[in-house]
Amino acid sequence: MRQPWRVAVVGGGIAGLAAAVRLRDRAPEGTEITVYEQSGALGGKLRTGSLAGGPVEFGAESFLMRDPTGAESAAVTLARRLGLAERIVHPTVGQAALVVDGGLRPIPGGTLVGVPGDLDRVATVARPAADADTDGGRPLVGPDADVSVGALVRSRFGDEVVDRLVDPMLGGVYAGRADDLSLVTTMPALARAARVEHTLVGAVRAAQAAAPRAPGAPVFGTLAGGLGTLVEAAVTASGATIRRDAAVREVTRTGSGWRLTVGPTRDPQSVDVDAVVLAVPARPAARLLAGPAPEAAAAVGELDYASVALVTLALPQPPLPELSGFLVPSTEGLLIKAATFFTTKWGHLRRPDGLALVRASVGRYGEEAQLQRPDADLAATVHRELSAVLGVTLPAPVEGHVQRWGGALPQYTPGHADRVATARTALRAAHPTLVLAGAGYDGVGIPVCVRSGETAADEIITALGGSAR
Repeated sequence: MRQPWRVAVVGGGIAGLAAAVRLRDRAPEGTEITVYEQSGALGGKLRTGSLAGGPVEFGAESFLMRDPTGAESAAVTLARRLGLAERIVHPTVGQAALVVDGGLRPIPGGTLVGVPGDLDRVATVARPAADADTDGGRPLVGPDADVSVGALVRSRFGDEVVDRLVDPMLGGVYAGRADDLSLVTTMPALARAARVEHTLVGAVRAAQAAAPRAPGAPVFGTLAGGLGTLVEAAVTASGATIRRDAAVREVTRTGSGWRLTVGPTRDPQSVDVDAVVLAVPARPAARLLAGPAPEAAAAVGELDYASVALVTLALPQPPLPELSGFLVPSTEGLLIKAATFFTTKWGHLRRPDGLALVRASVGRYGEEAQLQRPDADLAATVHRELSAVLGVTLPAPVEGHVQRWGGALPQYTPGHADRVATARTALRAAHPTLVLAGAGYDGVGIPVCVRSGETAADEIITALGGSAR
């Protein structure tokens, strides 16, 4: 009689938990799934906490409702699978602003992550270079090439469009800089259009025209009760054995599968399994791959990460503008790179006591030294910079919280997709029962992480040769 499959999921973030749910749904009955999380908390960058007596997100705050094809996103599908679809809520205020010359200006519409398809519409924020975006008679980007977003946009629209529009919008997502981030990975629709179009305006318009549209449909959603409910429901649905504070220190090949070395060096435990999903960031993944798959380890080891801190303040009835928040160009010289007015943006978070929750993201790639400040110093700096940007003296916070995310946001430099493809090709050829999943490889955002984990689970099922349910 065939023994049940034993699958280890290394990493208890949303990608790993999505993989566990998919395995439970599609692998043969009786499959033993164990999730190993080196910390005491599951969910990765999904972390719902409490501030001044109310719920607040100390990590990711929302997810996209649709995927690039126009279908519902993997996050929505997972929420539906977990019985949480009725908890999905949407922003009540969608307009955000940019900090320009120390003040707030509405983010102009009609751009693609800040890259304009109509130069006149961004004139209130940035002055595009005159006559730089000429038709040179050939596509902007070669068929196999990748460039930084900043390099492409600077060459066509000039510095102000990058510094005042594109860089803060990309920085708000990746905590990186447009001049260092891959066009192919961070803006794939624009990359595809740029392989055909001869001007950047033409490429932006082509990418926008190709995007599926649902007029009036909400773009973002979150869960009433917090995104922590998604984590809890996924744990339950997966039926997996959850091992917290269980660092996997080594993965080695056995005759029929894999042996994991788990726990402290003074008291290690060996666990034998048939397959492994590595749903951890690139650096720990590279260490675990070094023995069984050195080529994959070398490719993954080139990936880098940024550190950020999220500072949340509960303020008594401050005079906040009717905005969802604002983004800050690095040229403004502020520690804050983005701010969200939680209780303005999300109607379900508005409080009868009148307190307003404001969260600021501080730190960009290369600014790790700034994040060494004590929590109280970071919170005081955020409070001071918020007051300056809003042009008012904000009241002292009732309570504050600083959440540090060290090495948490992947930096997708040009060639990222090729490096990940190299790693995965090497693994599939030599070790198809050892797969990678997560934001470090496939992109940021809850839907991308969920889809990455589900794809990894499907690959495991295929590699083990069983019939999916």
